[in-house]
Parts: sequence; structure tokens; C-alpha cells
Amino acid sequence: MTLPLADIMGWVGTYLWVLIRVGAVLMVAPVFGARGVPKRLRALAAMVISLVIAPTLPAPPAIDPLSAEGIVLVAQQIMIGVTIGFVLGMVISSFVMAGEAMALGMGLGFAQTVDPQNGVSVPLISQFLTIVATLLFIALDGPALTLKLLADSFLWLPVSPIGLNPQDFWRVVGFGQAMFVNALLIALPVIISLLMVNIAMGVITRAAPQLNIFSIGFPATLLIGFFLILVSSPVWLPNLEHFLQKALQFLSHLFRHVDG
Repeated sequence: MTLPLADIMGWVGTYLWVLIRVGAVLMVAPVFGARGVPKRLRALAAMVISLVIAPTLPAPPAIDPLSAEGIVLVAQQIMIGVTIGFVLGMVISSFVMAGEAMALGMGLGFAQTVDPQNGVSVPLISQFLTIVATLLFIALDGPALTLKLLADSFLWLPVSPIGLNPQDFWRVVGFGQAMFVNALLIALPVIISLLMVNIAMGVITRAAPQLNIFSIGFPATLLIGFFLILVSSPVWLPNLEHFLQKALQFLSHLFRHVDG
């Protein structure tokens, strides 16, 4: 029994294009793309998800993966998957940036540790907020919402020669400002309060130069900073939930309005 090459390539293509996009998402998305997740487990998850999603999708175009058109299609699927993971990663990154701003105000900017999510050195406060944001992301069914968005992306933007264009990437860059705004909203109460504390210490030093304010200023700033972080922590959950929904809506709008 012999099978035509066209049939074999059709079967391979049915799962290959889906696998490429799914693998790209799992490579950079929050939780899935963490450095602590084994690569073999990530690859196995990508194959399982692809086997579940592929049968529910329309038949992909019969394109040879080794041809020039196939290479372009592979690049498009990778860019679409990376875009999904990159935008959702901004949700966690906003907390990392907020932690850096808080740490600088508290005098802990020099205390660095390795971020398991991205594999880079960040202040201790950023590390703490990263762990909290990741747990909140999981509590809000972030991984499930990511997989749902991934499955819907094949309906909004099917596997075809039409993919993301430069204008779409500029939209993603424009959405990046939301990450900075969200980080500022998280850190602003702590930053302003610590600024007032530093101003008060400066006034005390000016009024009584003989006092060694630096001996008590640093411990006091640390204690006040930790207290302010504790007081402001109840707003983290609604903040992350709002930003996560905003990111999901942005991706949905982006893929539904891709210009061919």
C-alpha cells in the first residue's frame, strides 16, 4: 500500500501549522514560558494541545513546509504565537516594573535576585510581586484564558498566507504603554508616600543637623515601605484582572481586524 505524497503532506500540515503557533505561545506566555518549566514538558504540552485543537479547525492550505511559501508561513505562525505570549506577558511585567520603582524608593534597588519567569536579575520587591502576580494570574484562570484565546486565534486568523503586517506590530508597540501605566498605578501610592517620608527626613536634617538621621532613616524607610506594600496589596487582584481582560480584548480586536 502506497500513500501519495500530497496526502502525507496534508496530514502533516494539519497538525504542523497548529503545533508551530501553539509552541510559540507556550514559549513566551506567562506560567507556560517560565524558565522553571522543563522544555520537554513544554514540548509535550504543545503536542497535546495541537492534537486537541487541530481536528476542530478548517483544513489548512496544502503548502509544502520545505518550500519558500512554507517557510514564510512558519514565520507567520511563530510571530502570531509570540505576539500572544508577549502581550499577555505584559500583565506580569507591569508588576515587575512596579516592584523596581518601589525598591528604589525603599533603598532596596541594590538587592538583586534572579527572576524565574524571565531569567534576569530584578530587585527583591520585583521578585515578590512577580510571584504574587503569577499566583493571581493562575487564580484568575489565566492559563485557561490563554489556551482559549489561542484556540480562538485560529478562527480569527486562520493558517493562511495572510498574517500580521507591520501595522499590527505597531499596534502591539502602542499597547505597550498600558504596561507602564499599569505599573505606575500599582507603585504610585508607595512612591508618593515614601517621597513624603524622605522630604520629612530632609526637613528634620535641615532643622537639626546634629542628628544622625541616616542611622534611622534607612531602617525607617524600609519598615514604612513594607507597611505601605501591605496596605496597598488589596488593589493588586482587581488591577491584574482589569489589565488581563484589557490584554485579551486587545488581542481579540487585533486578530479580528488583520488586514489581508
